[in-house]
Amino acid sequence: MTTPAAQTGFAISVHGLSKSFNGREVVHGCSIDVPYGTIYGFLGPNGTGKTTTIRMLCGLLTPDGGEGTCLGYNIRTQSALIKRQTGYMPQKFGLYDDLTIRENLEFVARLYEMPDARQTAADALHRLGLEARQNQLSGELSGGWKQRLSLAACILHAPKLLLLDEPTAGVDPKARREFWDEIHAFAAQGVTILASTHYMDEAERCHMIGYLLNGKLLVHGRVEDVIAQSGLFTWRIQTTHPAEVRSVLVKHPAVEMITSFGAELHVAGTDEAALKAAVDDIAIPQGAKADPMTPSLEDIFIHTMTRAKEELGP
Repeated sequence: MTTPAAQTGFAISVHGLSKSFNGREVVHGCSIDVPYGTIYGFLGPNGTGKTTTIRMLCGLLTPDGGEGTCLGYNIRTQSALIKRQTGYMPQKFGLYDDLTIRENLEFVARLYEMPDARQTAADALHRLGLEARQNQLSGELSGGWKQRLSLAACILHAPKLLLLDEPTAGVDPKARREFWDEIHAFAAQGVTILASTHYMDEAERCHMIGYLLNGKLLVHGRVEDVIAQSGLFTWRIQTTHPAEVRSVLVKHPAVEMITSFGAELHVAGTDEAALKAAVDDIAIPQGAKADPMTPSLEDIFIHTMTRAKEELGP
């Protein structure tokens, strides 16, 4: 297989990617750099361009504008070489329901022209814990096991990049956790992973994240940097009268967001001093206990989305 002429230091390095369908621009000026061995989480509402961006990166779609490389190859002129080193897991199960797990994996291994399809499938069965179910029809599997099978099919050809499109949608929490343990194991071996997700706990397990809204990349960077640079401050308020405290705090101009968690309130805003004053003046006199806390990614993304819609319009 041809090797890249030069390593850029990034598994993915794209700048100004744009794509339109029927005159509607769904991705606008997207630029990201992702180091090798990184788990990168793509977040954003449905229809905001996540899947389109992923497909441009792996050569399934040609961008209308912008340039870049993936695994050192040009995304426009060397897409075939990118595909051979990429595993793509679509959101919907894409294997054959009427074949067994083993038959599906052997079939995909032959498509990848692996020299020993049976052994390649056997290795994937072992790696993903599918050996005991290898003779079960794929159509009979639960969502979690279908997800595991899909991942096994993605890694048959030992790809350097995994592109996962909402891979855990509709899967129970235990299966999601086991899936992400596997993802981290692949990253530890140097595989780069780009995954779209709606789950904030999954986003927090990524090394880097990007938030897309209306086709524009609003946030990009390492998780800890995104939190530190958000400009958002949050207080946790514990009270026996959350409804009463909430009804007063929600009217204060320093309170930009307020969220209920049982008898606990999380209050956030960008003016640190004014927010503290609001908590001191309103919550504490009503017998509440208040402590500053690190804002969650959910807080940051909802705040970012709200601000963007106010500034840019829907």
